Amino acid sequence: MFEEPDKIGPGKNVEGTEMRYRDAFNQALRDELNNDKNVLIIGEDISGGFDKKTKEPLDAWGGPFAATKGLVQDFGKDRIVDAPISEAGFVGAAIGAALTGLRPVVDLMYFDFTTVAFDQLLSNAAKSRYMFGGQTKVPLTLFARSGGGTGHAAQHSSAFYSILAHIPGLKVVTPSDPYSVKGLLSAAIRDDDPVFVVNDKKLINLKGFVPNETYQIPLGKGRYLSKGSDITLVGMSYTSVVCMEAAKELKKLNINAEVIDLLSLSPLDEDIILESVQKTNRIVIVDEDNPRASMASEVAAIVSDKAFDYLDAPVKRVTAPHTPVPYSKGLEDAFLPNSQDVIGTVKVIMGA
Repeated sequence: MFEEPDKIGPGKNVEGTEMRYRDAFNQALRDELNNDKNVLIIGEDISGGFDKKTKEPLDAWGGPFAATKGLVQDFGKDRIVDAPISEAGFVGAAIGAALTGLRPVVDLMYFDFTTVAFDQLLSNAAKSRYMFGGQTKVPLTLFARSGGGTGHAAQHSSAFYSILAHIPGLKVVTPSDPYSVKGLLSAAIRDDDPVFVVNDKKLINLKGFVPNETYQIPLGKGRYLSKGSDITLVGMSYTSVVCMEAAKELKKLNINAEVIDLLSLSPLDEDIILESVQKTNRIVIVDEDNPRASMASEVAAIVSDKAFDYLDAPVKRVTAPHTPVPYSKGLEDAFLPNSQDVIGTVKVIMGA
């Protein structure tokens, strides 16, 4: 099941609930644990200890973002597994478990911590199926929290998902709201290849409508968040929210912006990008990653290569600067791409 946001919601023949992003994430984990006994979750601080009297498992805080809160009591410590502080170790263990038929889901906490397990991701998770001639599967799902804006400083605020998208054999998805995170996480867990689910910290408490039923959003497909005719705005993860904020303000200036939410960075839905640019003839890509070799640069290259004859203006990118994420609140706010940055760029393109 995959429907565009304007086709779902209360009163549209779909039963659901308004909930936070993190609760939709937790619901998807619960659904998949119930759906397949081979699904298990591994990570730091995701499970509790045992009650000394009853010997029953205690609920933990579910990690620093409560993603797994409440699961250990229902599924036990054999399926909600606390790991030592060794990302390379427990990612390697999860890859081995996936190769032998289980479907592990790994909580890497902060996105920056993927670097500690990079050899396991690059050399083992992503390459095993290729190196064994398709005789193996690696049904592994990993997730972590990316992005600045929450005061977690340089070593806990990176958004270098472009590095992961560069790796052949590793799928990378970027949900942007509660609806998309539930559908993409469910699809990732059921996929037979390793999938990394990137969760921007600024989305954790975002509320939205989520269907009660279990559903999957196909990996590798983008979606339209709004239709327009004057210019295409492309976002991913939280920058899709930024694009929608900009589009609403641009409408007051009689500029009708079309907003595309990539949802998946690898595979990348080139068709939806090119389809939109061929209609609007202008494009701005909004990306919180640093600009060098970023997803914004990749999308810009694709449009310049495959839709150059349709362009009425240069391809523009709105990104973070090429610096680490600052800790100072004022500098951190200035670091992040925002709707005013997008609006200013659009005005230049449109000659407004």
